[in-house]
Amino acid sequence: MMQWEQLLSLKRQGDKNKRLRKEQDDTRLGFEVDYDRIIFSAPFRSLQDKTQVIPLSKTDFVHTRLTHSLEVSVVGRSLGRLVGKKIIEKYPALKEVHGFHMNDFGAIVAAAALAHDIGNPPFGHSGEKAIGEYFKNGNGQRYKSQLSEKQWQDLVDFEGNANGFSVLTASRPGNEGGLRISYATLGAFLKYPKESLPKKPTADISDKKYGFFQADKDFFAEVATELGMIRKGGDDIRYERHPLAYLVEAADDICYTIIDFEDGINLGLVSEDFALEYLIKLVKDTIDNAKYHALTTKEDRISYLRALAIGSLINDAVNVFVENEEAILAGKFPHALTDKSKYKAQMDDIIKLSVKNIYQSREVVEKEIVGYQIIQTLLDKFISAFNNQAEGTMSNYDRLILKLLPEKFVGEKDTVYERLLHICHYVSLLTDGNALELYNTINGTKRV
Repeated sequence: MMQWEQLLSLKRQGDKNKRLRKEQDDTRLGFEVDYDRIIFSAPFRSLQDKTQVIPLSKTDFVHTRLTHSLEVSVVGRSLGRLVGKKIIEKYPALKEVHGFHMNDFGAIVAAAALAHDIGNPPFGHSGEKAIGEYFKNGNGQRYKSQLSEKQWQDLVDFEGNANGFSVLTASRPGNEGGLRISYATLGAFLKYPKESLPKKPTADISDKKYGFFQADKDFFAEVATELGMIRKGGDDIRYERHPLAYLVEAADDICYTIIDFEDGINLGLVSEDFALEYLIKLVKDTIDNAKYHALTTKEDRISYLRALAIGSLINDAVNVFVENEEAILAGKFPHALTDKSKYKAQMDDIIKLSVKNIYQSREVVEKEIVGYQIIQTLLDKFISAFNNQAEGTMSNYDRLILKLLPEKFVGEKDTVYERLLHICHYVSLLTDGNALELYNTINGTKRV
């Protein structure tokens, strides 16, 4: 069984000893520092110009990764506090002996949720796929023979969650930065605490993707050990989830289900009649009909239903977590909380409609195609130049390309894997607009 007092570790990267709550500044409690460090970081700020649903959208209403992350964090804080209240009641020693409060649970989940998309490349999930396909089917295939099987899988199945762990920790030698957030928040961030292979070895939700690159596996193992996470059998690095990772996942699931749907409605991709039909099933027990019918605009009506729907889903997710808390601590809950929700059928209906009308709309598809071309071109030019520099075969063109790299990305890497991952990391941190501008520069189409 995992133990809550260990799972709530305040230890930070570089600390030689465990940290106790009494060592924290009373005006800014330990886990709240994590939130502050994330929100003031450059990778977080870049989310303001990264796609949530509609790439390169000119509509100010549409959510970006930044607004989505803020909303997920708000929902996560509510989930954490509500669960924390129940956990403190069940295990009073957490408060009486260790000094924890329900707000600590909220702060951990809020910070991890705030960071949940911090490693995602430009152009949404198609950006991840574009990076992977550069290696699987593009010019990146030529490096396969120089990598181990797991290193290669890191690249052909490039994963924003693993990249996010790199952003938050910068644990690799020569990889400057990192935010020094608590191990508890890192644990909650790790929805998929496994390496890239074996790929989807079980139906367990925590095996769906992977959560760290081979370059970061040593520090990941340190975090997992410090938190007392349960290691799964076998020689590969796979762990059961930190319990609060279930709440981070639920916050994300709730927001993209409901808020992406709201975006689609306001963009005219989903009709208001459909919205009423689908959302009303989530809020029929809490809706104030008189208040609803007094609202005069579509936006106000949808906003009211959205708020009620999110509230219903939060309360339900808390109930599922509390009912299964002991199984979760034992590493015996292989489901997402929303998979056990009493509203699962309704959420599935909304997602199905969103996929058809929003995610696969012509506007989204056209801009994802553009994103593929941009990302694969940038990878090809920068990887070639970076490798040629290391191998002593750099051309003048390569020198010019490398001058486009920001100072923090200038430097040498010892191995091909490190060089490839370094450039993937650089491209992944570009905003949609930055990536487009660089692409136009390299293609000679930028106005000078």
